[in-house]
Amino acid sequence: MSTQKSVRQQADEVEATEALRLDQEKTEQLVEALNTDLAATYVLYHQLKKHHWNVEGAEFLSVHEFLGEAAEDAEEAADEIAERAQALGGVPLAGGKRLEENAPVSPEGDDVYDIRTSLHNDMELYGDIIEMVREHVELARGFGDHATAEMLQQILIETEEHAHHIEHYLEDDTLVLESATN
Repeated sequence: MSTQKSVRQQADEVEATEALRLDQEKTEQLVEALNTDLAATYVLYHQLKKHHWNVEGAEFLSVHEFLGEAAEDAEEAADEIAERAQALGGVPLAGGKRLEENAPVSPEGDDVYDIRTSLHNDMELYGDIIEMVREHVELARGFGDHATAEMLQQILIETEEHAHHIEHYLEDDTLVLESATN
């Protein structure tokens, strides 16, 4: 248990840093956007892990490996987003409850679905996140925060790539015989 007696910074407080020279109002908006991205990315991460653990079928191995890599990439993106929020003077969201409460996206239910349904749900989640991150790239650019914009742009590129791969998995061309899917 911590022996710290005083709070260094309140969870919802933003203290614009002198080093980065962004004004307080812009910094607060950027930290809020980054925390929203962070929360959404963790929802995505957990959904991808769920599908990674539960995938079955003839194409199990490639889908299992893809979902594992995609989840790792989401976790790395979340870490970058959180570190940038902190660098700007904010407090990154932490803890499942706070992340869930601040996520602008919702995961699928707890049940296990067939892989096509699961991948479709992943692609929908990716699409929502892509639209949001695009807006936040533009917000950062508009505020002259090119470092945050560049970081989010790189995350956006990777996110779009994963969504595109899922789209390919969902195409109707498959190695599985039609009689096996009925």
